[in-house]
Amino acid sequence: MTEKQHRIMRTALVIVCLSIVCHTVFAQKTSRTIKKTPAVAASVKSPATNAVTNRTPVVPKEEPIIVIPVTPQRDPVIPYERPGPAPAANRIDEYVFSQLAKQSIRPSYLCSDEVFIRRVYFDITGTIPSSADVRAFLSNMNSNSVAAAGTNTATNKGTNAAMAAGTNNTNAVPDIRTVMARRLELIDRLLDSDEYVDLQAMKWGDILRIKSEFPVNLWPNAVQAYHRWIYSSIKSNMPYDRFARTLLTASGPNFRNPPVNFYRALQKKEPYSIAQAAALTFMGTRFDAWPTDKREGFAAFFGKVAYKATGEWKEEIVYFDPDRVPPKGTNGQPIVPVFPDGKKPVIDPSVDPRIVFADWLITPQNPYFTKAIVNRVWFWLIGRGIIHVPDDIRPDNPPQNPLLLAYLEREMISNNYDIKKLWRLILSSSTYQLSSIPSDPSRTNDISFSRYFTRRLEAEVVIDAICRITGTTESYSSPIPEPFTYIPENKRSVEIADGSITSTFLEMFGRPARDTGYELERNNTLTAAQKLHLLNSSQIQDKVRNSGVLRRALAIARTADRQVEELYLTIFSRKPTADELKIALDYIRVKNRNQNDAMIDLAWMLINSDEFIMKH
Repeated sequence: MTEKQHRIMRTALVIVCLSIVCHTVFAQKTSRTIKKTPAVAASVKSPATNAVTNRTPVVPKEEPIIVIPVTPQRDPVIPYERPGPAPAANRIDEYVFSQLAKQSIRPSYLCSDEVFIRRVYFDITGTIPSSADVRAFLSNMNSNSVAAAGTNTATNKGTNAAMAAGTNNTNAVPDIRTVMARRLELIDRLLDSDEYVDLQAMKWGDILRIKSEFPVNLWPNAVQAYHRWIYSSIKSNMPYDRFARTLLTASGPNFRNPPVNFYRALQKKEPYSIAQAAALTFMGTRFDAWPTDKREGFAAFFGKVAYKATGEWKEEIVYFDPDRVPPKGTNGQPIVPVFPDGKKPVIDPSVDPRIVFADWLITPQNPYFTKAIVNRVWFWLIGRGIIHVPDDIRPDNPPQNPLLLAYLEREMISNNYDIKKLWRLILSSSTYQLSSIPSDPSRTNDISFSRYFTRRLEAEVVIDAICRITGTTESYSSPIPEPFTYIPENKRSVEIADGSITSTFLEMFGRPARDTGYELERNNTLTAAQKLHLLNSSQIQDKVRNSGVLRRALAIARTADRQVEELYLTIFSRKPTADELKIALDYIRVKNRNQNDAMIDLAWMLINSDEFIMKH
């Protein structure tokens, strides 16, 4: 290591020790005993026939919800929180805040606008906002030119009164309804972006095990076709019930009919492996934990799935073979289809059992399908499932908030399984927009959604953010021969279709191998090895030190205080506090220190902070 590198490390570590005061208070994990709650089923519409049913959703008995905004038992932490009680912006908040009130827990403050823009960019698009994005958003938030009408505000009188407070004041600070309206504008813009589609395709690539090589062995042709179909489905906002049914009933050659790859992206192409994947993906449940007779009955729906090769290397046709003899069960007899709820369908021998299962699965009466997807999306956005973990739904793992889960199910069904509307509903809630700092430092609560859950950025998102900040690119490796490993330099890690194409950084930071389809195969825990890599690796040092993007931005800013501000907006999506600015300027003004080099030191230090690498 050169003397210059040693100097950068020494001086930056001094800054860390003296503290460029990153005030973010990260949550302490706690555990609680969860009481069992009656199961919830919600049904309004039958997606299979696209016709509205007369069935009323079954929900637990509840009292009328009255939500009174409550201020946390401490002062807001600036610049991470917005003063004042969090309003109930929609029904989600009413269910969450009502339960918190019964537990005598106060929700945290709303996060500040700076935290909000960073959070939604990462959660919706997997990208870090540029300093220009942040400046424009904060300027809009501080303007009084936009009307507050038309927002998704609460309907109860107490909440309306709280949210209306200050609406006659047109001076400096916009009222809470205007704040929520402008935040919703940003949410809508990001949900319509291509980056939203990229991130969703990555998440579904994990769940559907999209990779070329062992142990799934899709081969690159199938990977690219499968990924493109998923991307197009998300881009067109295909209703989720149709998305699931298309995958479950697909037949044909897997290079030419991409949904067929649901039956190819498996470690074993036999009924029990297919059943395991179907249960995990669309029912959010662990097939291996089922009783033997239940597993056998479910696997029988896939007992007549057959495979045969085509003339093209590695391509296979997946098809229904009515003459195929299903495997035998523990009683020595061929297994017969039985729905997971115990009902036995009568299936004509000429009918593909997969179609019968798919039609049963996506009906509103189904106790698994809608619950699994709304719980999964809640987990993606909040950091913890209403039923946790999101793909382990079972009777002895009840929902933390049954009424909330039932409400989201009803909304999903009534909106014709529009995934984007579900995202919008959750993102526009105060529950999502709460600060990550506990309302009462002596009483943290990790399971009742009193605050946003702090967690590390996904591996792909971390390296993409570093590359965007520094204007650099990444290289990748794969066991697959070229040209399949070639990734254009302008392509983000989030956009990589193939789980077999990877890098040392992605593996170290917990990118899933895509072998199982489990949500927790992705490891977003921040480890000592990861911190040391960011701190010591020449990879990160070179990106920062040789960044033309950073140096050009610093040259435009010119003065030291504006340069520090530009770095904070670029890396933290906020301006420095007075204390942070003073410490940074004191460091820069040390005798004989080159200002540009000092700024690069500062950028390197900020990238090595928890505030950068964590969602908060």
